[in-house]
Amino acid sequence: MVWRSSTTALDRMCASLVYLLPLYDGIDYGRFLFAQFPLLSYLKYPLIPLAFVYSAFPLGLGSLLVFIILFVAVVRNEKIPHFIRFNTMQAILLSIVLTIITLIYGFILQPLVQGFLQEVLFNTIFLGVLVAVGYSVVQSARGLYAEIPVISEASYLYTR
Repeated sequence: MVWRSSTTALDRMCASLVYLLPLYDGIDYGRFLFAQFPLLSYLKYPLIPLAFVYSAFPLGLGSLLVFIILFVAVVRNEKIPHFIRFNTMQAILLSIVLTIITLIYGFILQPLVQGFLQEVLFNTIFLGVLVAVGYSVVQSARGLYAEIPVISEASYLYTR
């Protein structure tokens, strides 16, 4: 569904590129699948520039800096088309969900989930991220808004 105006090719490309953020945040969960299916490791190559930016700042401040820049300079900037702002906010929210999952795993589930259960959990999370990002990128490339339950609604509320 196109809510506002038509989108240009540049808008579509920019809206698709922001989904590299949640893919970067979820790529570590794919380690078991990368071992079983080496072709999947090609997903890491588009993330190299983002990894460079993230690693340029110590103590994980790179991800915080990217978040602040995208939120202030893109999401809250009324001069940028709504399509780009919406997709940027949606990518940020997907990254936040992945961060929460990582915290829950690290503090609660890590001692409880080992071996096969860990592999199943990681594969499920990675495939969920891959499906959400793939769907969002395809919809953005088509010039349509990706409808992900709850996350799209929250993104729309932030970018009215």
